[in-house]
Amino acid sequence: MTRRSALVLTVSDRVAAGTRDDASGEALTARLTGLGFEVERRVVPDDVPAIAEAIRAAAAEHPLVVTTGGTGLTPRDVTPQATATVLDYEVPGIAESMRAEGRKSTPMAALSRGLVGVAGRALVVNLPGSPKGSIESLDAVVPILDHALETLSGPFDHDIERAAGRRDLPPGA
Repeated sequence: MTRRSALVLTVSDRVAAGTRDDASGEALTARLTGLGFEVERRVVPDDVPAIAEAIRAAAAEHPLVVTTGGTGLTPRDVTPQATATVLDYEVPGIAESMRAEGRKSTPMAALSRGLVGVAGRALVVNLPGSPKGSIESLDAVVPILDHALETLSGPFDHDIERAAGRRDLPPGA
């Protein structure tokens, strides 16, 4: 069974500076706790290296890393760029599902640039910075979350080196 721990990473200059409450981080923590996760929280400013390092460190410790904030269109919204530097590969269907669910409430959900992907054996999910948008997006993932985490935790039923591109290996090597 997958270890049920998650990190909620709030990406916000103002929350990091202490001039704004972390409403989205609080809402996500409550939702994930209700789903049975032990949740750790961290905050970083809107800075690509800081975001990337926080995601990288969290992915080494938790099977689920959820970011909130920095997915919009402003020049300071850099969470997807930072996330892309850490991911081994993207899982675009999950991000598409989140945006589709959000469009049921507002057409503005299509403006979210959040990514979803895998870093090591962790699932990394970028969510919007608003409490409502972050919970709606997370809830779009909930039906497949356990299966995704179980799949990533292994064991794998195929040759890892072969999956990583080592086609030169004979079967069973």
